[in-house]
Order: sequence, then C-alpha cells, then structure tokens
Amino acid sequence: MLRKIIFVISISLMFSMAAFAQETSSPTAVKAEPGKKPAVFRPTKDQIKQVQAMLKEKKLYTSEPSGKYDDATRVGIRSFQKDNGLTETGTLNRATLEKFGVELTDSQKMIPVSPNSIASKDKPADKGTKSKPAVKSTISATSSTAATSAASEEKPKRMPPFRATADQVKAAQKMMKEKSMYAGDETGKLDDATRDGLKKFQEGAGMKVTGTLNAATLEKMGIALTDKQKADAAAASTTTHPKN
Repeated sequence: MLRKIIFVISISLMFSMAAFAQETSSPTAVKAEPGKKPAVFRPTKDQIKQVQAMLKEKKLYTSEPSGKYDDATRVGIRSFQKDNGLTETGTLNRATLEKFGVELTDSQKMIPVSPNSIASKDKPADKGTKSKPAVKSTISATSSTAATSAASEEKPKRMPPFRATADQVKAAQKMMKEKSMYAGDETGKLDDATRDGLKKFQEGAGMKVTGTLNAATLEKMGIALTDKQKADAAAASTTTHPKN
C-alpha cells in the first residue's frame, strides 16, 4: 500500500515538473512599443509677426503683420528662401527662422535643423543624355561661366536684417511711454505693445509705418546706433546706391 502511494506521488510530481518546464520554455509575446514620432517644428505667432515685418521691409509682403500663416506670407517666405539658399517650402522651419535672425524658443532649440531645409546646389545629371562634341561643350561651359559671373556681379549682396539691441528697445519704450504711446514696462523685448507704439511714433514722425525698430527710427528717436549697426547701415547704403 505504501509503495502504491509513493508511486502515485512520484507520477504526480513528474507531470507537474513537465508542465512547469513547458510554461517556462514557451516564449512570451511582447508587443513592441510603437516608436515616438519626431517633434514637428512650429513657429509662434510672435515669430510669424516678426518675419512678416521683415518681409514687408524687403517688399516681399504688403499686408500688416498679423501672425497668421496666410498665402501672402508663404509667397514672401518662398522668395526669401530662394534668395538665401534654402529649400522653397514657404514654411517657417528652423533654418529659415535662423536665417531671418529670429530668436528660437527653448523647445524649438531641441529640434535639429532638417537637411531638407537647405537647397542643394549640385543637381544630378540627366540619364541618357547624348554626349556632344568636345569643342561645343567647351564653348557652352565658357559661355555659362561668363553668364554666371556677370549675373553675380550685377546682383547686389544681400545685407543681414537690422536688429535692435535690448538696451535700444528699452530706450525706445521709455521714450514712447513718456509720449503716452506705450503703457507697458521697459522690458527690452519687441512685443506687440511695443510695435504698436512704434507705429504711432513712425506715423507721427512722417516715417514709413513698419512697427519695427530699424536704424531710421532709432536715429529719429535720438538713440545711438552701435558701431556694427553703423557699419551695416553704411554698407547697405553703398549697396543700394553704388558709386560710379
């Protein structure tokens, strides 16, 4: 009787161990977590306004800065991108904002510049193009080089956008506050309230109303330019009105 009990217990243990081994050896299905989508670069409303104001100065945009991504803004951005070696997307990506000189937010600085934002100068040759005689090819290359050189000489070098310093913005805010054209604090930031005050000042001074603190507005306010700003203004004047 005892032997039978021991035999039954032994058989039960063998079956239990076999079942445990089978469970342990069977693979567990683990669902892979889907990869995170890359962050999308989006400009702020204030950044769009700054770009619209700069485009307006460059005659690439005619409406008032609204901070809205409209068709006219996209057309102006494409023209700017074309002139600055950027891919003509009509969107304010990181490379375009940096080319405008617009300050990025902390979250935007975490997103790297896309290689697709930079226009490629080297275009691949067309496949299946028949080879031409060497003499004609040389003449064509010489003519093309001469035409490119002439075009580069005729096209004036584009100057970087004018940017006022924080101290200059503070001085302008203080002056406009004394003239009741601005009611905010002297922050040194070119915000919407400051731009509205600049428009009032420019309109009252008979200047072009842009809402930006350009060199002409600073001089009209009696605020001194930095040495670099003076040099850039002189270079821009020489480029616009070249000496014969």
